[in-house]
Amino acid sequence: MLYTLPPLTYGFGALEPYIDAQTMEIHHDRHHQAYITNLNAALKDHLGLQNKSLEEILTDINFVPESIRLTVRNHGGGTYNHNLFWQIMAPAGKLGGGLPVGKTARLIKEKFENFENFQHIFNNTAKSVFGSGWAWLVINQFGHLQVMATPNQDCPLMFGLKPILGLDVWEHAYYLQYQNKRPDYISAWWHVVNWQQVEANLHAILG
Repeated sequence: MLYTLPPLTYGFGALEPYIDAQTMEIHHDRHHQAYITNLNAALKDHLGLQNKSLEEILTDINFVPESIRLTVRNHGGGTYNHNLFWQIMAPAGKLGGGLPVGKTARLIKEKFENFENFQHIFNNTAKSVFGSGWAWLVINQFGHLQVMATPNQDCPLMFGLKPILGLDVWEHAYYLQYQNKRPDYISAWWHVVNWQQVEANLHAILG
């Protein structure tokens, strides 16, 4: 199985003014493609891994042969993380922005009392990532929501958790537009979150 770069469902400039077109093009066509290319190269001589889904590989990352484990961790994680990242964004004022819907909204209220508290916790988690990494909203082993961060291209699957929402805080995700102002990027990003897709992600896990 060869992994391929999934096309965006919106144009590079569709998320402006919150994420600029040049960043989107470089991020998708170069960074994401590089993860996929390197993942395919690592798996080319491992038929058993080629027959597994990427989710299965990352969930059982410690069973990947040691000779390629770090490469698969970095580039498989980068592939999976970005696949999810593009899906949970949409143009503002259409599917992007607004508030959580459905079961997602209910579970956020149960766990965090209200959306504002959740957003505050998530923002602080994203701001606190040292260097490169991600902030996540995940379903934990007990079926409850949890906010967490991972370094580099690690993803929650590696820790037995199921992501439904993720924010890339690597500098390549925002530096052209926001320079070193990561908090500004984080605040702007909420305008393009596709809560309908987040809800779909949640239902795929919890039913």
